[in-house]
Amino acid sequence: MKISLTGIKPTGNIHIGNYFGAIKPALALTEKFFGVYFVADLHALNSNPSPKELQQLIYEVAASWIAFGLDTEKAIFFRQSDIREIPELTTILSAVTPKGLMNRAHAYKAVLDKNAENGRDPDDGVNMGLYTYPILMAADILLYNSDVVPVGSDQKQHVEIARDIADNLNRIYGKTFKLPEGLIAEDVQSIPGTDGRKMSKSYNNTLPIFTSEKDLRKQVMRIVTDSTPPEEPKNPDGDNLFQIFKFFGSPERVEEVRQLYIHGGLAYGKLKEELYEKMLIAFGPARQRYFELMDNKSEIDVILATGAERARELGRPVLAKVRKSVGLDL
Repeated sequence: MKISLTGIKPTGNIHIGNYFGAIKPALALTEKFFGVYFVADLHALNSNPSPKELQQLIYEVAASWIAFGLDTEKAIFFRQSDIREIPELTTILSAVTPKGLMNRAHAYKAVLDKNAENGRDPDDGVNMGLYTYPILMAADILLYNSDVVPVGSDQKQHVEIARDIADNLNRIYGKTFKLPEGLIAEDVQSIPGTDGRKMSKSYNNTLPIFTSEKDLRKQVMRIVTDSTPPEEPKNPDGDNLFQIFKFFGSPERVEEVRQLYIHGGLAYGKLKEELYEKMLIAFGPARQRYFELMDNKSEIDVILATGAERARELGRPVLAKVRKSVGLDL
């Protein structure tokens, strides 16, 4: 089977937007590809988290993916920093990467633009981890001979840069890498946040999955609605509560609620209560498994360590080929 690679940055607080927009479709790829999944903890260092915070975030994201059904027997799941071949490959790739390519990286340009808007030095707040992260990402992709990398349309540059770097090395030293393809999900499902904007931690408008029932209910009740009385007609297509509800109600129930919007008779408070109950049911098994894992982190450690050894077995021959190509081994 061809290899699909998915990197998961440990940011914590997995919410329903993460699940429907990224996690669920990424897990579905195991039906067509051999999945390689990793917790991108080296990338997380760019924001300088405390050691305690970083370790907690690693456990949270690993427990989340396992709880959602990532089959670690059929796929490889590991922690990026456990792969000792990654720093070496990153160093080799740096030698064939033009500086101009890094200057064009979206994340770096976004910081430059923000600094310009605020009248600050162009490179204020830019560390070399941020500046060169596309090279580390290229190493992540190329080490395992990845065929496809699932990304959103706004992230396809990551794969394009990896291809450019691989092509540079191939051109200088001879055919060494296969060129990965970006797998762009055109039908990614977008969920509005509690305030109607795109669901995002930066907006503080999320519905977190792995939180207490009390906190989840509180967040659901925060979903912004208008002041239209229950008996008055409402527009379901312009209402973020309905857009969220569609992901949890049965087709029949969603249509019933749509008609209540259109003809009147819907109380927002009751629909929020129903949404809350349906979310508990939908994510019940995953929540139970998640909390079990977080209470027994040694199980997560074993899964990630086992995955790391399998990943290294996959990556060692690739790095050996690279070393020979560039003249480090004869």
